[in-house]
Amino acid sequence: MSYLYELGAKQLAEKLRSSEVSASEILEAHLKRIAAHNGDINAIVALDVESARAQAQALDGLPVDERGRLHGLPVAIKDTANALGFTATSGHRHFEKFRPDTDDLHVARMRAEGVIILGKTNVPEMAAGSHSFNKVYGTTTNPYDTTKTAGGSSGGAAAALAAGFVAVADGSDMGGSLRNPAAFCGVVGMRPTPGVIANAENANMGDRLVTVGPMARTVADTALLLDVMAGPTAAQPQHVALDSAALTELRPANLGEFRIAYAPDLDGHVPVEPKITLALDALVDSLAKAGAQVTRDCPNLDGADESFRTLRAAEFFINMGALLAAERENFNDFLADNILKGKGLRAQDVMEALHTTTRLSREAAEFFANVDIVVAPTTQILPFDAELDWPKTVAGTEMGDYLEWMRSAWLFTPLGIPGISIPLGFSEDGLPIGVQLLAGPGKDVELLQAAAAIEAHIGLGGCDPWEVQA
Repeated sequence: MSYLYELGAKQLAEKLRSSEVSASEILEAHLKRIAAHNGDINAIVALDVESARAQAQALDGLPVDERGRLHGLPVAIKDTANALGFTATSGHRHFEKFRPDTDDLHVARMRAEGVIILGKTNVPEMAAGSHSFNKVYGTTTNPYDTTKTAGGSSGGAAAALAAGFVAVADGSDMGGSLRNPAAFCGVVGMRPTPGVIANAENANMGDRLVTVGPMARTVADTALLLDVMAGPTAAQPQHVALDSAALTELRPANLGEFRIAYAPDLDGHVPVEPKITLALDALVDSLAKAGAQVTRDCPNLDGADESFRTLRAAEFFINMGALLAAERENFNDFLADNILKGKGLRAQDVMEALHTTTRLSREAAEFFANVDIVVAPTTQILPFDAELDWPKTVAGTEMGDYLEWMRSAWLFTPLGIPGISIPLGFSEDGLPIGVQLLAGPGKDVELLQAAAAIEAHIGLGGCDPWEVQA
């Protein structure tokens, strides 16, 4: 049964429903895989094998008609989220021993559908940046090349998926934290429309920068987990509803009916490594040959940089300013600098940023009235050396700070639209490349249907990272 770690969520669920395998057998296959390779990449932290086995045994005792949609699936929860029975450190020494007494809403919903929580997934310090290293658990590296980064902030989740440690994973995204690591590790990561998954634990219910989201190895499994995570709650009355049936039984869209806007450098807003652009060009050419209508275009991003940076810095200072003042030694320099930028902001700066996001959102809605999806780079570079804090140049262009090299993802954040990264293939030196797909606000189901069609068109099969390296 050791092959079970290779299967996706829907495949495993089918085997469980037919009683071909038990939750305990699935767990043991994944634990064996974790024991063999987690030491190489440090993706899962706070592993609790005893608790996981107890959960599996309890699930095996449930009648078939009481089993949830994720029954028996081993998962590890992002270390920024609260999961009962586990620490939630956010990669920061101040929270090293913090043990929440409840689940976050999306974790509770996953647990209610039968997952086995076996540990947490590693993140950057306070989930800031797209390289998962911190002073609590160390560095997470890439299963396809353990000298490279797995990305972040959901870097441990992406690496765990790619390595076969879990079949689905939760993540969160402000500036690409679901999309960047998915691209770096050759998996799927989706940032939903803000409001699809409630910001139930966020002190700012109206925060449109941050959202929880699903990750998996396939688009269909990602859609399944999104359906589990989504749904109304009193903690956020302004809910964005999706078609649950369409998510559960995801049907790929018709490529011949696609209206695609291709934005290889986001209309000149970002430099991109040639290896990534070449892969994107080849994909778009093949989609056009399959009948898609392709034009070079991009939603208006003017002002997205300033508004994102302003709102991010303001939120960082509100959330972390006091802790930084008390424990400066526990913060890395680039995060401390980002927090302090929020200290000097005026109310006028924040309001102007909010006005800009309103304009960008309205313009994006108009843009997507005539376009089904945007095809763009998820990342501007291939996975970089894990010893770096962040890459200092992209395609010969110097980067001013730890955020600048990630702009291909976070420039879309202020628009309030859903985005997904799916695997596009590998560079000639064996590093994963992702393609970012974006759709209009609230068009999450349509985006997933388009992603499923493009996933099938690309035709990538699963592969074992350690066999690739060999």
